[in-house]
Amino acid sequence: MSRLVVVFLGFLMSAQALAVDLTVSAAASLTNAFRELGPLFEAQNPDVKVQFNFAASGALLQQIAKGAPADVFASADQETMNRAQAQNLVKAEERRNFVSNALVIIAPGRTAQMPKSLNDLAQGPYQRIAIGLPASVPVGRYTKGVLEQAGLWTAIAPKMIGAQSVRQALDYVARGEVDAGFVYATDAAIMQDKVKVAFRAPTPEPILYPIAPVAASANHALAQKFVTFVNAPESQAVLARHGFAKP
Repeated sequence: MSRLVVVFLGFLMSAQALAVDLTVSAAASLTNAFRELGPLFEAQNPDVKVQFNFAASGALLQQIAKGAPADVFASADQETMNRAQAQNLVKAEERRNFVSNALVIIAPGRTAQMPKSLNDLAQGPYQRIAIGLPASVPVGRYTKGVLEQAGLWTAIAPKMIGAQSVRQALDYVARGEVDAGFVYATDAAIMQDKVKVAFRAPTPEPILYPIAPVAASANHALAQKFVTFVNAPESQAVLARHGFAKP
């Protein structure tokens, strides 16, 4: 091996050793969009490697509260971020709303019967309905709010097949394991060949996604930089392609 190659390999290994890992804990519904944004951020910051941790917002909050490594937290709802703020895990002045979403009702792609209203879901043909667990999954809380407002939660709750995340609810419907399900419009869009959108359900409050640096992050300045990055026009264009709207 030539001396030049040895020097080059040594330089490459040194550069890799100096790379900073930025851990972003983000709501499951952001998976596809954030995986596209990660390399863009790395291109602008060659010394950084973005590590993503995707799960339900409530589960991510529990992880962060227990000390799991995280530099940035992106939640699918305000309530979870409010709890993070109340526990001093994020600072009020550093959180920002960066996208919005919509709640839709979906059915398996091969079904011949589509619900036309929330009332239909309370009827006999719909015995199994995928709903995110309201205690820990934001889409579940939005769903419960919609059904309570319509006076249907008591009738539909016994039919609920609880999902640990919005992506799990989507999978249940895509595999035909349930008769219908509640997911975000952005999630339904990634499986148009396997699920059908029946209709959109207006939520009592807007579905706004907040993002913030984790207060205990060892890479706080870099975490702030990522928060600014996702709000930049280039990133917003990527998010829009994935179906997210402006907050």
